[in-house]
Amino acid sequence: MKKSVHDRINELGIVLPAVTAPTATYIPTKILGSMLYVSGQVPKVDGQVRFVGKVGETMSAEEAKQAARVCAMNIVAQLNHALGGNLDRVVGCSRVRGFVNAVPDFGGHAAVINGASDVIVEIFGERGRHTRTAIGVGSLPHGVAVEVDADFEIAN
Repeated sequence: MKKSVHDRINELGIVLPAVTAPTATYIPTKILGSMLYVSGQVPKVDGQVRFVGKVGETMSAEEAKQAARVCAMNIVAQLNHALGGNLDRVVGCSRVRGFVNAVPDFGGHAAVINGASDVIVEIFGERGRHTRTAIGVGSLPHGVAVEVDADFEIAN
């Protein structure tokens, strides 16, 4: 018998966070045909913004990688909410975009965003393998170190 995605999450000891409402004029997810788009998620834990700072100045790359991991957990929580709790509808993750608030000479963006990519692959296995962009930026909402969004193909 094939294990469900929720079984996998439980085996990994992951507890999906509660979804939070957007802080601006947008929706957290949108389904268009067989694609589900998840808006950018910042590292919120229990509804509180965490990991505030600039990578390479006030935050290490390893701390930022943990922030990216939190962002990915929030992505999966939004995905789960949008699918009514049925993560088995996920056919695959097509793309992840990560934004790293870093000093100009920081070069470890890809390693930071691995924190998000790793979570998605841990949860979805091969279906979680995706294309990706890791971008350095001068600032992010709420002063966070990382923001991540993702696109998923879903079964109707």
